Amino acid sequence: MDQQFKIPRVLPVQQPQTTRQPGRTSGKPTESFAQVLESKLQQPALKFSAHAAKRLESRGIRLTDDQLNTLEEAVEKARKKGGRDTLILLGDVALVVSVVNRTVITAIDGESLKENVFTQIDSAVIT
Repeated sequence: MDQQFKIPRVLPVQQPQTTRQPGRTSGKPTESFAQVLESKLQQPALKFSAHAAKRLESRGIRLTDDQLNTLEEAVEKARKKGGRDTLILLGDVALVVSVVNRTVITAIDGESLKENVFTQIDSAVIT
């Protein structure tokens, strides 16, 4: 019993054609891996949502540069501990911050804090 196997015809692999020449770069400066990693690790500045900006203005809350720095540090602490939506008590001001987006969602002044219930937060930082 002689069996014959048909071997399929194999075509040679062709390299895709490119528009740039080998060895030439696109003209953009190249970054080292360390530079790219560092730029990705740097956190963007803290943002305020439109809602939070309105609340700050309507409630007459003015944050000083020192308070903003403290707020940034509190957000970073929450991030390191795995916080996602965090209540930050900054003196007599409460701020709800989306740590993941680095965005202040809302702000409440000291007078409005009484009898207030905060929901949908997973952490709190008291400064």
